Amino acid sequence: MGRGQLKITLLTVGKLGRATEAALAKDYAERATAAGRALGLGPVEILEVEARKPGKAAEAAALGPHLADSHVIACDEHGQALASRAFAERIARLRDDGVRRLVLVVGGADGLDKSLLDAANARLAFGPQTWPHALVRAMLAEQVYRAVTILAGSPYHRD
Repeated sequence: MGRGQLKITLLTVGKLGRATEAALAKDYAERATAAGRALGLGPVEILEVEARKPGKAAEAAALGPHLADSHVIACDEHGQALASRAFAERIARLRDDGVRRLVLVVGGADGLDKSLLDAANARLAFGPQTWPHALVRAMLAEQVYRAVTILAGSPYHRD
């Protein structure tokens, strides 16, 4: 199948405002967008949502409308930990299979609701440690950028 354009969205609970993690995530998303154009990847956007009430169910309700017609990968501590090259290969495979939108979902401080986890196409973990959700956002944006550089053959990633 021919290579199409795969839009990548980091869908996150909570607005970080001017926090350091927000600036870092934005920088990596912009780098990934620029480097990914020629590869049929991007734009890479960060979409922040706020829940109307506290709790994972309310967060899932706020995230839900942004998941339609998308391949969804939920960030979850019980998900699959992927090496950077394997993550890049998964993104390339989705693009090559004609997926038009990949949504990587980061929940709030308590993680994602079971209903959203069950509906996701896959779950991604950042190892067995627990990470602050704001830091996960920056780490995820960096991994998307790293995936793009791997697919471009850039020397950024070293095995």
